[in-house]
Amino acid sequence: MDSEPHALPTTPSAAEADAHERSTGRPAHTPRAARRGDHLGRPGALPPAPGRPIFAVLAAALAVLLAAISWQVAVDGPLLGVDTAVRDGVRHVRRAIGWPLLNHLGVALSDLGGGAVAVPVLLGCAGLAAWLARRGGRPRWWVPVPVAVAAAVLIPLLVVPAKVWFARPGPYGVPLAGSQWGWYPSGHTATSSIAYGTAALLLARVLSVAAGRRVGALASLVCLGVGAGLVWSDFHWLLDVLASWCLAGLLLLGLHLLLPRLLPGRPRS
Repeated sequence: MDSEPHALPTTPSAAEADAHERSTGRPAHTPRAARRGDHLGRPGALPPAPGRPIFAVLAAALAVLLAAISWQVAVDGPLLGVDTAVRDGVRHVRRAIGWPLLNHLGVALSDLGGGAVAVPVLLGCAGLAAWLARRGGRPRWWVPVPVAVAAAVLIPLLVVPAKVWFARPGPYGVPLAGSQWGWYPSGHTATSSIAYGTAALLLARVLSVAAGRRVGALASLVCLGVGAGLVWSDFHWLLDVLASWCLAGLLLLGLHLLLPRLLPGRPRS
C-alpha cells in the first residue's frame, strides 16, 4: 500500500486557461473591442477626440474674407465687378420672370433683418432659454438675458461706424446724401445673423441636441433668406451681405466657445 496519497486532478485557473487559449491560437473569451483602453470611457483603439482647431481655422477664414472684401470696397478694387455682375444678372432675371409675388417675398424676407423684428425675437428666445435653464436647475440660469442684450447693443456699435467710414453707395448708383451712412456692410444682414444666431445658440444650450440642431437650421435658413431678399430687391450689393455674414460668424463662433462657461450644464447630484 502506497504511503503517499494519490494526486487529485486540478482544475486550471482562469488565467492559465486564457494563456492556454492564446498559445493555441484560439480567440480570448473577452473580445478586444470590449476591453477598456488607457482611460475610462475612451477606448484605446479609437483616435483622440478632435479639439478646437476647426474653430480657429474657420475664424481665420472668415477674418481673411472680411478683410479682403473690406479692402476691395475701400480702394474700389476689381472684386467689386462681382457686385455689378450679380446686380445686373438679378435685374435681368427679375424682369424675365415678371412675378410680383417674388418681389413681395424678397421685401418680406429683407424685413426679417430689421431691428424691429430680429431684436424682439432675440430677447424672447433669451427669456425662454433662461426659463428653461432655471427649470432644469442650471446655475446662472439668468445668463441668456444679458447675453442677448449685449448682442443687440453690439450690432449698431459695429455696423454704423463701418457704414460711415466706407460710405459706399447702394446698387442704384445714386450718390450718398449728407445724412446717409452708406451700404457697407449690410445692417439688415448683420442684425438678422447676430440676433437669430445668438438666439439659436442660447436655446441650444437648454434644449436637447436634436432640438438644438433644428433651431440652428431654422435660424440659418432665415439668415440666408434675409441676404437673398436684400440682393433680389436691390437693397444691397452681394459683398455687403457676405461681409456681414463674415462679421456675424466671427461673433457667433466666439459666443459658441464662451457659452459653456457662461451657462454651464446642470450640476450632477
